[in-house]
Amino acid sequence: MQTNLYRWIISLLLGGMLLVGCATTSSSPGASAPTGDVASGSVSASSAPASSAPASAPTSTGLSDSFKNLPRLEGEATVELMVKGTAITLKIDGANAPITAGNFIDLVNRGVYDGLAFHRVVREPQPFVAQGGDPQSKDANFPVDRLGTGSFIDPKTNLPRYIPLEIQPEGEAQPVYSKTLEEARMTNPPTLRHTTGAVAMARSSPPDSASSQFYIALADLNFLDGNYAVFGYVTSGMETVQRIQQGDRITSAKVTAGLENLRSSN
Repeated sequence: MQTNLYRWIISLLLGGMLLVGCATTSSSPGASAPTGDVASGSVSASSAPASSAPASAPTSTGLSDSFKNLPRLEGEATVELMVKGTAITLKIDGANAPITAGNFIDLVNRGVYDGLAFHRVVREPQPFVAQGGDPQSKDANFPVDRLGTGSFIDPKTNLPRYIPLEIQPEGEAQPVYSKTLEEARMTNPPTLRHTTGAVAMARSSPPDSASSQFYIALADLNFLDGNYAVFGYVTSGMETVQRIQQGDRITSAKVTAGLENLRSSN
């Protein structure tokens, strides 16, 4: 009972933060994943992304036509984040999360994450997440209590870019889109799970509301499996991740391998 209550509280917080973050556009999901808060121990989704979820989602587990032109990663890539003067290496998995991984690699390659802050870090009452990626955090004068509500604005459209919730169940040929595995009535666990060092997209309550905000799991968070999209793992520098404090910035982010696997519509 206590475990179920904890999971319910975390889900509520995450959804809130995400919701906030996604409130900005009505045609697409709210976008920034737990946006502000998937990361808070309380998973404070409080600063949720500032965008809104897509007006409609597909009725099946397939990919909606509105998302078919998003960047994709066909294979793997490696990303290096410089934080606190130390490199954190991420292995990005486009085989099991092609759109989620493609979106992240595209944003890294555009320089979107350079200078952004980890606006939500939750370690109490137990390790949870370090969340960042809100473009609004580049401005040191932006109100801290509103971080977690921002999304990537696509320069081609001047609108937030949202991506679908994308989760690959074990044993299935294709990912499930726009639904949690429970909503899709899938009993198989996801291929990519929330183990310590997992990198996943924050989102608000609408499933297709992730944009640029991501979080790194500071512990095994299996209660998030099937609800949020993991797309990679920290392969080195986890000791630095465990020392990240709220407000610490990503000095730089760069793709060090696998950029040739990115397929972009731009």
